[in-house]
Amino acid sequence: MADVLTHVLVGYVLGTILSVRYAWLRPAHVTLVMIGALSPDFVKIYLLFPDGLVAALVGAPFSWDPLHTLGGNLLVLLLGTLCVSPGERRRAFSLLAAGALTHHVLDVSLLTVTGHAYAVFWPLTAVQPPSGGLYLSSDAWPALVAGALAAAAWVLRYRWLEGRDSRGQ
Repeated sequence: MADVLTHVLVGYVLGTILSVRYAWLRPAHVTLVMIGALSPDFVKIYLLFPDGLVAALVGAPFSWDPLHTLGGNLLVLLLGTLCVSPGERRRAFSLLAAGALTHHVLDVSLLTVTGHAYAVFWPLTAVQPPSGGLYLSSDAWPALVAGALAAAAWVLRYRWLEGRDSRGQ
């Protein structure tokens, strides 16, 4: 569970940093970045509906695994973008994609001590790029680091900058 929390907190940090830079970016927009950072882990739906059960229901081979790749994640983001008003879809897609990108970057560059990441670029290629092997998804310390960064981002945005704006500086 630390892995999911880490991804959501990193999405919060990115969204908060973007909200400092762009005045139009409000807390609801930060939430979109966080959802985007979580979106590749929608693959965990297999816990409720295993691949075999879905394959038996549809009568064809089936797997949830592509949801955790760039191709499958793109489809999830496009479907998620349909949930917002047409005038906000470009922004929503951009923010969701920024969050999803943080997820894939963390997974590919830092995760899996086996030395190889998952086939992140599927369906373009099934190549498994090398991984940094810094931590396991079960390690708790990445969530602690991400939590500290999230707290610092919160203080920066909602204490320091808001206080500065209220004084007219």
